[in-house]
Amino acid sequence: MSLLRKPWIWSFVAAGLVWFVTIMATGGASTIGLTQATLTFAAFSVIVGTGQMFVITLGPGNIDLAVPATMTLAGTVALKYMDTQDALILPGLGIAIGIGIGVGFVNYALIKALRIPPIIATLAMSFIIQSAAIATNRGLRIKPPDAMADFTTGLTLGIPNVALVALGITGVAWVVLMRSVYGRQISAIGQSLPAARMAGLPVDGLRLATYVLCATLAAVCGFLLACFSGGAALNMGAEYLLMSIAVVIIGGTAVAGGDSNVPGIWGASLFMFLVVSMLNTYGFGAGVRLILTGLIIISVILLASGRQGATR
Repeated sequence: MSLLRKPWIWSFVAAGLVWFVTIMATGGASTIGLTQATLTFAAFSVIVGTGQMFVITLGPGNIDLAVPATMTLAGTVALKYMDTQDALILPGLGIAIGIGIGVGFVNYALIKALRIPPIIATLAMSFIIQSAAIATNRGLRIKPPDAMADFTTGLTLGIPNVALVALGITGVAWVVLMRSVYGRQISAIGQSLPAARMAGLPVDGLRLATYVLCATLAAVCGFLLACFSGGAALNMGAEYLLMSIAVVIIGGTAVAGGDSNVPGIWGASLFMFLVVSMLNTYGFGAGVRLILTGLIIISVILLASGRQGATR
């Protein structure tokens, strides 16, 4: 079957199996609640994972480690500006997006001007951003406007609103990657940077735009997460450092660059949340949960890699 040849399908298969096993443990009593919770929490991983996927598509060594700090700063500054007022929601979102754009510009400026690897540049930038967030927040939990709190925790036709937002973002991302000149150009850069330069592609401009896009999506995610969780906290982006990378890899995007998988990010994000839920349902301790989570992730990656290799 042609569908089974798609590397991203295995993340969905794994997510479905884990969902079924978890539901069986509760006798089906938590089916709706688990499904809605999974869609909600997976949505945040999908948003940051989509941005990280664009960066990883640029080729080996390209990664943005400033994602968690960008989320924190954007959420903190935006909520502080809005000051719980519904009338300031759009300006607050604009501020968050502006922070993401600024971070993306500085990230690539460091990479280009200092000629240092992206992993070093974005890691150094993350410390600066986090320090700015600390100076802005000063340990206070700033509450979101009621309208945003209601929206991010609400449902539309039984589907979490944040999941619908994430679906819209990934829909646009798929069109950009598969149908636009920009998408084809960053894939070409990921496949061979020297060849892309020889072909006359504006490599530096494309890489800059990609880092700006990643930081902007991280900022939007931070804005939504802060509103969803009832306030901005200094550690709210911490778990999304490895998560934003893991969902890209598990979802079937090539680590070497040049080959992206938008659908796989959804499958991987659903899978990651469901694994933790399943292990919690079965009462495993924290240490055992971490070990089993790692083994399950490795198994899914090996299965997808094996199937992909067998169909080439």
